[in-house]
Amino acid sequence: MGQVTVRVNGYSHTIGCKDGEEGHVLALAQQIEEKVRLIRGMGGQFSEARMLLHVALLLADEGGDLRVEIDRLRSGQPGAADPQLADRLARIAERIEGLAQTLDRGT
Repeated sequence: MGQVTVRVNGYSHTIGCKDGEEGHVLALAQQIEEKVRLIRGMGGQFSEARMLLHVALLLADEGGDLRVEIDRLRSGQPGAADPQLADRLARIAERIEGLAQTLDRGT
C-alpha cells in the first residue's frame, strides 16, 4: 500500500493509497488546495473544518454539474458528444463525489 504526504491549507496529511496512485492523490490534493485558495481569497476567517466543508461543497457542486452534462450527453440531446466522453465524465464525477464525501467525513 502506498502513502503520500499532501499539504492542504497549511497542514500536512499522510494519505494511504494503492501503489502507483501516489501521483493521482497528489493531483487531487492540488485541486483541493486550489479551492482552499479560492475560498480564502473571498475573505473571512474559517476553521479548518469549515474551510474543508466549503471545499467539499464546491467539489460536489462541480460533480453535480458534470452529472447533469453527462445525462444530457447520454440522452442524445442536441450538442451531445461521443459516448466515450460521457462515460469518462461520469467516472470523473464519481471520483469528485467520492473525494467530497471523504472530506465531509473528515470534518
